Amino acid sequence: MTDIAIALAVTVAGLIQGAIGVGFALVVAPIAAIIRPDLLPGGILVLMLPLNAFVAWRERSHFDLRSVSWITTGRFGGTFVGFWILVAVTTPMLNLIVGATTVLAAVATKFAPKFTPSPAAYLGAGLITGVTETATGIGGPPLALVYQHHPAPTLRATIALCFLLGEIFSLAVLAMKGRLGLAECSTALALMVPLVLGLAGSGVVHRWLSAERLRNALLVFAVVSGVVLIIQSSPVQNTTDRDQRGQLRPSAPR
Repeated sequence: MTDIAIALAVTVAGLIQGAIGVGFALVVAPIAAIIRPDLLPGGILVLMLPLNAFVAWRERSHFDLRSVSWITTGRFGGTFVGFWILVAVTTPMLNLIVGATTVLAAVATKFAPKFTPSPAAYLGAGLITGVTETATGIGGPPLALVYQHHPAPTLRATIALCFLLGEIFSLAVLAMKGRLGLAECSTALALMVPLVLGLAGSGVVHRWLSAERLRNALLVFAVVSGVVLIIQSSPVQNTTDRDQRGQLRPSAPR
């Protein structure tokens, strides 16, 4: 039953991220934290390599390479900060800060006028994504917010490429520090078939998503992920996590 549940979650999450560009870990990470904590964080990042490679290739004619360069630069530095936080700061406190900030940013963005992100905005989004994805598994909201006014194909293509490059950084750091090994990779590989099924479905769904629908989906994603992070930071949830796993593990959505 556990294997069926996590396989279904991976299929649904693959469909969502393949269609709108973000959301995979938002679906998978909270479920994995309860029934398959061995997937966190390395296993989730391993699964996302082929996912984002596929989306980036499918939408390759729509890359915004200028913004990718700024985001990747910020992401590189943020990865090392994120690993330090993973070791030095409690997960509940980080979840609370990131969750509250994400919700406030999404709400403010909903009512803000249309804007064109500057290089500094892209750099900052990359830095925050590197910190939070490496430390907690969440990386989608900063990129979702900065790209929300881009055409849907550009958003999907560019976010997928940013994720792909950033995940390579994060996985390399985790491997060097002993947080990623053959066991995590083998577990992730066993879930590749459900992932492929989800991606196949996303190829149909993404064609009818308009720019406005995509923007609304991204803002909903950011709010929900922030709320999930806040819930995960609560004393009740952390007590439950300790009872189920014996210790706290990074377990936030992306």
